[in-house]
Amino acid sequence: MDILIIEDELVAQQALVRSLTTNFDDIRICGVLDSVDKSVGWLDSCQKYPDVIFMDVELSDGKCFDIFERTKINCPVIIVTAYNNYAIKAFEVNSIDYLLKPVSVADLARALDRCRSRKVRSAENIDIEALRGAISSEARRYKQRYLLRYNDKIVMVETANIAYFYSEDGCTYLMTLAGDKYLMDISLDTISKELNPANFFRISRSCIVSDKAVGNVAKRLGNRIKLTLKPASDIDSFVSRSKTADFLTWLESGEQQGL
Repeated sequence: MDILIIEDELVAQQALVRSLTTNFDDIRICGVLDSVDKSVGWLDSCQKYPDVIFMDVELSDGKCFDIFERTKINCPVIIVTAYNNYAIKAFEVNSIDYLLKPVSVADLARALDRCRSRKVRSAENIDIEALRGAISSEARRYKQRYLLRYNDKIVMVETANIAYFYSEDGCTYLMTLAGDKYLMDISLDTISKELNPANFFRISRSCIVSDKAVGNVAKRLGNRIKLTLKPASDIDSFVSRSKTADFLTWLESGEQQGL
């Protein structure tokens, strides 16, 4: 079975490729793409369509709907999403399967068995506008909590109790308002898609802050802004120059989309 993966998050790409090739003997990955443009180009020029496409909704240069509108897709599509209950009804109605990140082997097995055992409606017959509307509605349901591994335990952290996320030395960390620090197995790019932009702002490539964690805001040379975070941290808490205006608007109103 030939599989095409369309996913812009490197960690998610690698995890899906590893799960598919390790656990299923008949799988061959025929391509891994990260954007709308690359996907359209690949599909327009391919000599043989894949048997299945695994496709994320949010891509580096747009949404997956743009692919459907720009080229013809004659194979089943399995949507992969980070949101719980993310347009599930729309996928079921349109005979598209869906998988929630992080994708489990059991979920993969179920989706692949479905493709092998019965005819799945090809993407060209799907009502894309209905799918787009359902996903746009469901996308407002932002992440409410994270389940994290801590030693031999599973810890649940409510999003309302999170101060900030940051990356350091290739790792992602979560800091709570109470000062508890946890290692995470997902990237800031993935996290930024899951959070309510009214409450969280990505101040730089390496840090996402909660409105509750912002203490003092100080201007430095070159009109750069440095934050004092709560709880205190020695991480780089400068706001990127390109984000300064949006950050100040977000901080004042709480309504600016900052992620």
